Amino acid sequence: MAAPFAAWFLWRAWARRNGREPGATPWAWLFAAAGVLLALSLMATAIFHTDTRGQTYVPGEVGPDGRVTEGRYETR
Repeated sequence: MAAPFAAWFLWRAWARRNGREPGATPWAWLFAAAGVLLALSLMATAIFHTDTRGQTYVPGEVGPDGRVTEGRYETR
């Protein structure tokens, strides 16, 4: 979400150093772009994240030899 703001402010700093006046900050456009990026990231999470309903999480454990086992999901 911070990418549009960072890009704008970096571009504005570059423009000022090169003698251009960038004008007023387009707050509405920056917030709209951040909202679009947020929506896309939420959709990507919903699409690419595996569904773990119906499974039980078994956390990792430290064995007697000091090794740590990975956490995993097991079917109920």
